[in-house]
Amino acid sequence: MVFIKPQSISQHCPAYLVFSPVWLNFKSYKFLPCYICKHYFVACFYTGVFMTNLLTLAVLTLVLSACSLPSSEHKNLQNENLSAKSNVWKEVFFDDFDHFNPGNWQDQMIWVNNEDQCYVPDNQFNTREVSAGTLKIRVIDLGEKRPCSNLSKHGEKHPDTQYVAGRIATKNRKEFIKGKWTARLKVENSGQPGMFPAWWLLGALNNEAPVQEANETVCCPMTGSGEIDIFEHHADGGPDHYAARAITSLGYCDGGDWQALMLVQAAKLSDYHEYSVEIIGNNIIFRLDGIEVYRNEKDHDQFPEPLFAILNFAKINDSAMTQNWTMEVDWVKHEVLIEQ
Repeated sequence: MVFIKPQSISQHCPAYLVFSPVWLNFKSYKFLPCYICKHYFVACFYTGVFMTNLLTLAVLTLVLSACSLPSSEHKNLQNENLSAKSNVWKEVFFDDFDHFNPGNWQDQMIWVNNEDQCYVPDNQFNTREVSAGTLKIRVIDLGEKRPCSNLSKHGEKHPDTQYVAGRIATKNRKEFIKGKWTARLKVENSGQPGMFPAWWLLGALNNEAPVQEANETVCCPMTGSGEIDIFEHHADGGPDHYAARAITSLGYCDGGDWQALMLVQAAKLSDYHEYSVEIIGNNIIFRLDGIEVYRNEKDHDQFPEPLFAILNFAKINDSAMTQNWTMEVDWVKHEVLIEQ
């Protein structure tokens, strides 16, 4: 089951909405919010289906009903909806990977999380192939150990390893404050021990390699080097799931709460899906194929800094690989919210 918090009327209707995964698997994404109100009235509009409460059978209609609110609250809701309609997303960055564009991405060679693989540049060993209109980020088993030059932010050198992988970032290429990041991607044969592919964001003042600007001095996940994970598949939890979260900074280097603002979401990872995050004011909204699946609401701005995007495939433990691993990315884009 997926739990979705009401959006524009959350102050009136604090309950949570519960949807069957069947609803989420529809191919039409023209989906409008459903509301649960103080009197347990539910209103949904989806491809012509209107539902009342759980005791009433669904009937077909083309009329979208709002919640049964007092008149003043109903007026406020209408004003909020009119305001929302005046804002639209405008695309400001798009990469469909017809080739590898160094103006958008750079290789990132770094050792983090005690990962077992070594990141290599320039598509060595076919670790970040761009072909047939997609990017393939891979972990490759070379069969024998070789030296690795990756360093941690503390200067520690990665030990020799037989595993190599790709990691690219828009750092110092495409960095944006707020807005919406989306990637369309898939991962074949998910759930294999050690798999750790990810699509995520990091603050532009981050002090990890490559350090290219004088102000890149902030340790993750402190402000300036904050982290948002849009898609992260930790295979120790089995196949066909991913995590989405915002890391809560505890105010010191490497001090973060990775669990408090996390969703674990079911999805068939071998199929293409659009994984996105919207950062609007203090709110962080995660979407799967355009449908909201999770929302972080704070009373302060967690991520005031510009953020850059990362695509990588890591090997998180020393389990043996039975085949090479691939995360295939169709496209990546960033959008900003503007008034229409």
